[in-house]
Amino acid sequence: MERVLLKIHGKVQGVFFRATTRNEASKLGLCGSVKNTHDGCVEVIAEGKRESLETLIKWCNEGPSLARVDQVEIFWEKASGNLSSFQITH
Repeated sequence: MERVLLKIHGKVQGVFFRATTRNEASKLGLCGSVKNTHDGCVEVIAEGKRESLETLIKWCNEGPSLARVDQVEIFWEKASGNLSSFQITH
């Protein structure tokens, strides 16, 4: 199991980014969270199999149809193993 933190820049707030990210992550069997940040970005924390995490990263580079992703910062971290679902947080 691995963990990734993503910081997604662009037009990503108010375009269903969080909800669709949660749906994509859940389909991939990932646990974690997604939230809007004060600087206008979206932050994703996800844990699971490396292949599934890489698929989520690829999806986050596109996002939902109304989004415009300018950059995705990727930070690989040590998995905590204590996450049980994928949630939208505030």
